[in-house]
Amino acid sequence: MNLTRPIVFKLILALAALSGGAALAAYPMLERFYMRQQAVQNDVPLKLASEGLAAALDRYAPLPALIAERPELAQLLRTPDNAQLRARVNEALRQTALTTRAVDIMLMDVTGRTRAAASYQAPRNSLGQNFSYQTFFAQALDGLVSSFSFYGTTTGENGYFYAAPVEDENRIVGVIALKFDIAAFESVWRGADSDVIVADQNAFVLMSSRPDWHFRALRPLSDETMSLIARNLEYPIDRIDLLPISATQIAPDAQLVQIGRGPGEAFVRTSQRVGQRTLTISFLSPTGPVRVTALATLVMVGLTVMLLLGALMAYLLKQVRQADALAAEREAKHALEAAVAARTADLSTALADLRHTQTALIQAEKLSALGQMSAALSHELNQPLAVVKSYAVNAGKFLDRNKPDEARDNIQRISRMVDRMASISRHLRNFARSPKQATGPLMLNAVLHDAIAVMEVRLKAENAHVAYTPPADDIWVLGGHVRLQQVFVNLINNALDAMQDQRQKSVRIDVAGTVVTVADTGPGLSEELADKIFDPFFTTKTPGNGLGLGLSISYNIVTGFGGTLAAVNGPGGGLEMRVSLRPAPPVEAAAQ
Repeated sequence: MNLTRPIVFKLILALAALSGGAALAAYPMLERFYMRQQAVQNDVPLKLASEGLAAALDRYAPLPALIAERPELAQLLRTPDNAQLRARVNEALRQTALTTRAVDIMLMDVTGRTRAAASYQAPRNSLGQNFSYQTFFAQALDGLVSSFSFYGTTTGENGYFYAAPVEDENRIVGVIALKFDIAAFESVWRGADSDVIVADQNAFVLMSSRPDWHFRALRPLSDETMSLIARNLEYPIDRIDLLPISATQIAPDAQLVQIGRGPGEAFVRTSQRVGQRTLTISFLSPTGPVRVTALATLVMVGLTVMLLLGALMAYLLKQVRQADALAAEREAKHALEAAVAARTADLSTALADLRHTQTALIQAEKLSALGQMSAALSHELNQPLAVVKSYAVNAGKFLDRNKPDEARDNIQRISRMVDRMASISRHLRNFARSPKQATGPLMLNAVLHDAIAVMEVRLKAENAHVAYTPPADDIWVLGGHVRLQQVFVNLINNALDAMQDQRQKSVRIDVAGTVVTVADTGPGLSEELADKIFDPFFTTKTPGNGLGLGLSISYNIVTGFGGTLAAVNGPGGGLEMRVSLRPAPPVEAAAQ
C-alpha cells in the first residue's frame, strides 16, 4: 500500500478507537481482579483479629468455675440474710473483677436472683436482678459451664458472659456469672482501614466498628427466632432491624457486598469463624480504593497504548517522509554532481591555503618555545654571573694586595661558576625539550650544602643567614644533583626577595625524612595568588627583578623526579615551600 499522510492519520484514529473500546470492556474484569487481591490482603489481619478475639474469650472461660469453688459463696447462698457475709463476698468479687479486668461478677441463687455482685458499689448494679430467663443461667443450673453474649438489660451495654454452677456438697445451690466488656475491640477496629462485623449463628450483629450496625440482622429473622430473643432478652428487641445488605460472590472466600438502600456503600467482605464458637468475624474493605487502583491501571495502560500509537504514527510518517525524500533526491542528484565538479577547483585552492597556514603555525610555535627557553636561560644565568663578577672584583683586590693564593681561590671559584652556568644552560636546553638527564639516588644532605654554598655571596651581601641543621644521617632521594640544587637555590632566592624590606633576614630550612621545607618571614601568600604561584611568567616582584619562571621551572623539576612542590603560609607568618621527594636506597654514586 502506498502510504500517505491522510492514510496514516485514519489508521491511527481507528486503532485508538479500538483501544478505547477494549479498555471499557476490560475495566469490570480489572476491577474484579483487584477486589480479589483486596480479599487476599485481608486474610492476615482477619486471622489476627479472629485469633485475638478468641484468645480474649478463652482467657475468661475457666474463671467462673474457679471462683465457684470459694466456700463463702455457697455459705452466702445458704444464709442470704447474713449482711456481714454478703458484704465480705461483694468485696471479694469486686477485688476479683479488678484483678481479672471483668466488668462484673454475679452470684445468683437457684431462682436466678442476684445475691452478690462485684458492681455492688455502682449506681446501676445487678444486685436483686433476676437472670433466670437467660440461657447461660439455665445451662449452668444444669451443671454446665456455659458462655453467652447478649445486650445488658441492667447496664444497657453489650457484653459477654461466662457462667458456672456453685455446688454445696455435690448439690447445685446457685450460679456464678462473669461478664467482660467487648467494646475495647470495637474501639481498636475503628482505627483500621476496613470495617469489622462479628455476628452470631443467627447472623445477628453483636460487635462492629460501626455503632449504627449494632444489633442489626444480616438476614431476615424467623418468628421463632424473634420469640426466643424476646423471651430471653438476648438483644434489645426494640432495636432489632434488618441491615440492608446484598452480596455477590467474587471468589470462593470473598464477596462484594452492598450495604444501604439506593447506591449505598460497597465493600469486599471476607469472613472467618472465631475459634470453635458460633461467632463469625468479617472484614469489609471499601471498594473505593480498589476502583481507583483499577482506574489508575487502566489509565497507565491507556497512556502506554497512546505512546505506542504515537511511536507507530511517527514511524509511518517517517516512512512517508523517506519516500518523499527519495523522490527529491533523485531529482537533485544531477544538480549535485554538477555542483561537485564546480567545487573541486575551489577545494584544491583551499587545501593549498590550509597547508600554508599549518606551516606558519608550526613556525610560530617554534619561535614561542625558543623565546621561553631564552627567557629562562637569562633568568637562571643572571645570579651566577653576578657571583662571577663579585669573585673577579675580589680576585683583583687580592692581586693588588699581593695575595696570590686568595686571588687564585677566587679564580677557581669563577671557574666553578662557569661550569655551573654551563650545566644550567645545558639543563634549560634539555628542560625545554623534555630533558632526559639521568635520574637516580643522591644524597639530599650534599644537595642542600651545595645550594647554600652557591647563595653565600648574596647572603653575606644582604646580611642574611640560613638557619639549617644538617640531619645526623645521610638521606637518599631520587633525582638529579644539579637540577635539585637549582630548585633549592631558586627557593632560597625567592625567600630573600620576600624579605627585601626587612632589616634582619633569616631563611629556615627543615628536613623531615625526604621532605624539605624552605621558610621565610615575609608577608606570606594571599588566597587569590595561591593558584597562580607556579604559573610561568607569574611574579609579584617589581618590573626588572624577575621573570616569574623560577617557581615554574622548580615545580616541573620536582614533579619530574616524582615528587611534589607546594606553597603554604606558615603558622607564625611567612611562606613555607615544601619539597617532597621520593626516597631512594643508598648507593655509591657520584653527584649528578
